[in-house]
Amino acid sequence: MERRAFLTKGGVAGLGLSLPSMAVLSRSTTARPQQQEPYEPLGQVPITGAAEAVVGDDGIAYVAATTGFAVVDVSDPAEPTILAEERDIAIDGASLTQLLDLTVDGDRLIVAGPAETARSSDLYLGVRRYDVSDPAEPVPTGAYETGSHVHNCYLEDDLLFLVENTQQDNRLVIVDIGDDELTRVGDWSLLDREPGWRDVHWLGRYLHDVYVQDEMAYLPYWNAGTYLLDVSDPTAPTYVTHVADTTLEAQRETDDYRDGVYGLPGNDHYAAVDEGSDLMAVGREAWATGGDEPDHPGGIDLYDVRDPTDPVHRGSIDAPRTDDESYRGGTWTTSHNFELRGDRLYSSWYRAGVQIHDVSDPTAPERLAWWRDPAETGFWTARVVDPGETFIASSTEAIPNTSLEGALYTFPAEAGEQADPPPLDDPDEWGASDDSGASSDDDEAADTIPGFTGAAGLVGGGVALEWLRRRRNVQD
Repeated sequence: MERRAFLTKGGVAGLGLSLPSMAVLSRSTTARPQQQEPYEPLGQVPITGAAEAVVGDDGIAYVAATTGFAVVDVSDPAEPTILAEERDIAIDGASLTQLLDLTVDGDRLIVAGPAETARSSDLYLGVRRYDVSDPAEPVPTGAYETGSHVHNCYLEDDLLFLVENTQQDNRLVIVDIGDDELTRVGDWSLLDREPGWRDVHWLGRYLHDVYVQDEMAYLPYWNAGTYLLDVSDPTAPTYVTHVADTTLEAQRETDDYRDGVYGLPGNDHYAAVDEGSDLMAVGREAWATGGDEPDHPGGIDLYDVRDPTDPVHRGSIDAPRTDDESYRGGTWTTSHNFELRGDRLYSSWYRAGVQIHDVSDPTAPERLAWWRDPAETGFWTARVVDPGETFIASSTEAIPNTSLEGALYTFPAEAGEQADPPPLDDPDEWGASDDSGASSDDDEAADTIPGFTGAAGLVGGGVALEWLRRRRNVQD
């Protein structure tokens, strides 16, 4: 990949969001294809319980589906086809369910769960490995029991990176999956480095996700910020730097931890870099809480990380706005998962749809395309299948006060405009449900993990999952 041409004038590379002055030598000169109007999906296929989606080799997508996963051939984007579905997964007689994340590298697929603190002793807590050399016939080849829920994971060669969160600890765990036995080889925790964060509610310092490239791990630690670790020696990961837009002191002073968990500033939910590890994007999933400014959905921040020890904030992409931006009853338009590929950022915004931005000048991201259908879709992620040709986006039903259905969509990876996009500020026009089972403020509820919705409540199995809990208040 050709290195992005940044020219910095002054500025301070720091941990906050200070914007140094900057000029970009040149915007990408690649010809930008223009789709024939209107811009719209190329195809779709229903998948009950759809959550995260990833792309493997040869036009194959893998979709976490709560009680299992689906393998989808998207090589013909007009007709995505389900090749296989694995449901009701059991390991040693225990169910591996609430599978909302998965990761693939080559012929190996990892599915992880449960995504939230287990409330049943009948569940398997950990991951299962599959051989997907024949994507239509996934073959289980091993498992690793964590002892705690697994929110997200990332596979890089023979190393599996898992987030391990308990109320006492928030830790990255590294597992060697190269042999028959999956073996833990290393770990790292924010609390070992900065023990003061123990004073903050565990959801406010939650290690939500992990992304790994070129022996660097990117860890969004919610309100503690996004941490960069050198994992060249997986047995001894080392701190490099971090970025944050709130402080430990500010979080300690928050009157109600729910405001800190659900509202800005902070809420580092997902982080990733481009192929050259030059540009890092940090998505901040947040809602309006009625508190101090900023009090609106979270967007995506862009950082120059060519020097990974000295990241510099360059620009931002704001979330689409709507009338009701609350967590409980509003229209979710906050940032969720995304992918950087070349000079393009492919992003998902729940009911606000999907977007493509040109980020060749990260100080001034340019939106090239967007599409939304809030009556039918709530997008979880956007992933590239073929650069400049196709990307996929998974839509989840697990959003409060909705009657959505899970599906995988294919989109053209090009510029375009949607014809007559539906408004975001009038749910009555697009079928918001009034009988979704939302609970009153007096209902008893468990801690809800921020930044993740669950769909297992929609597909049975008798497990009380986050899809149900998202309709309730969070209690200590």
